[in-house]
Amino acid sequence: MTVRTGDELPPLSIPITRTLIVAGALASRDYQDVHHDAEAAKEKGSPDIFMNILTTNGLVGRYITDHFGPRARIRKVAIRLGAPNYPGDEMVLTGEVTAVAEGTAEVAVTGRNGIGHHVTGKVTVQLPADAPGTGDARKGTTDTPATTDAPTTTLGSPTTTPDTPR
Repeated sequence: MTVRTGDELPPLSIPITRTLIVAGALASRDYQDVHHDAEAAKEKGSPDIFMNILTTNGLVGRYITDHFGPRARIRKVAIRLGAPNYPGDEMVLTGEVTAVAEGTAEVAVTGRNGIGHHVTGKVTVQLPADAPGTGDARKGTTDTPATTDAPTTTLGSPTTTPDTPR
């Protein structure tokens, strides 16, 4: 797979179901009642339960690895939540490669639902060493994205709580 700056990833539509929201919260050990109890969510000002950031982070990771393949490695994820994902809606993930250098690609990702942008951010992915266009020819390129040895997640600004409905 040849990867170039400006490449667009195909969109991925994800139906937002109660099961997805609750299962994602349970899988990530996020037991906040706003992710599984509709009445508690309403008492706290939300019209319904809503997806947590860890589920969103996992869906963004899935979107990237579905596109780049099982041998690609996510090196950094920096996302920000916006409009909540409520049951009955659909989120459409889109992405654009913003930089490619030395075997890595940086992808701007957006997830939009019926309310607006649910998630925006950037993902840095290490491409397989033998993938066309990822070898020595890119060394010395000036648009190298920042990479780390371990995946990281950056939440919203320090003054906001990621799971607060907006």
